[in-house]
Amino acid sequence: MVRFGKREVGDDAPVFVTFEAGPTHDGLESAKRLCKLAADAGADAVKFQVLDPDRLVADRKQMFAFDVLVDRATGKTETVEEPLYDLLCRRSMPESDWRDLKKHCDSLNLAFFATVSFEEDVTLMESLGCDSIKIASADVNYLSFIRRVARTGMCVQLDTGNATIGEIEQAVDAIRREGNENIIIHQCPSGYPARLESINLQIIPTLKRMFPYPVAFSDHTPGRDMDIAAVALGASLVEKTITEDRTTRSVEHIMSLEPGEMIEFVEAMRDVQTALGGPRRIMHDAELEKRVAVRRSAHLTKPVKAGQCLSKIEVEFRRPGYGIAPDLYEQLGHRTFKADLPAGQMIQLADLA
Repeated sequence: MVRFGKREVGDDAPVFVTFEAGPTHDGLESAKRLCKLAADAGADAVKFQVLDPDRLVADRKQMFAFDVLVDRATGKTETVEEPLYDLLCRRSMPESDWRDLKKHCDSLNLAFFATVSFEEDVTLMESLGCDSIKIASADVNYLSFIRRVARTGMCVQLDTGNATIGEIEQAVDAIRREGNENIIIHQCPSGYPARLESINLQIIPTLKRMFPYPVAFSDHTPGRDMDIAAVALGASLVEKTITEDRTTRSVEHIMSLEPGEMIEFVEAMRDVQTALGGPRRIMHDAELEKRVAVRRSAHLTKPVKAGQCLSKIEVEFRRPGYGIAPDLYEQLGHRTFKADLPAGQMIQLADLA
């Protein structure tokens, strides 16, 4: 169990739902609208990406390929390419906008955090009073940066993407050496959207066995099926991208939830966790009542006299089970009847001496 501000994340806490708005907003007003939609849907947090494209991307001509939704009715898609620099510029905002957005999230009682790229971004997150900070899967081996993030004392969320188990261990060790045990490890499939073959949900229980920290699932697929499966396999947090319009011709919109789907998504995560229950069988009062109604109990096939021994008379086991159950009957053969009883009578424990 780890702390995430006023909330907790772990096996014994409600599944934590984060909506990712970093790649799908196009400025402050768009970002605010997405935050309001996330809060209205009942999400716990909203995530963004704080970055400086001019510093992060050395090659302004580096192309990035992704799929877009062309036709809702047919589901037709198209693969397009765009300079990575241009994509990142759309999600970049000045510090004043991030401060405004954080205040907006606070007013919505919605936790705000971000993936960061440079030390200055970390400093900004600290000054904003964020409760968590995320490290991109591409930076899983950027150990000096990971150590800087760990020293904030915030909950560190680690995307693992295409990292090996050894690289994940190395990154986790770097965080722990800075005295920070507030760690969440994300299984984050690559691709926009991710191919089914790359999702590898079975790694979730593996990571749970290997590390004493909550494991999360950052989803890059359309719909909610993979998230339901992830929670069923033990994910304590799910992160899902949201958009105002899935047909927007930009990266990640194609696999994002639209406004009408967000509430249903949150409810589905809560429902599957409730349905999972716990490792022990717990019978609720309604279940116990129903169970007794369909089980059997001993009924007399002939009248009996007071003093007769239970093992010497004929019974038939019929529904409902409000009398002596078959397994209990086998233990009571030496008992005798206190009074005369007619044929067809359900035998109660109180009838026996």
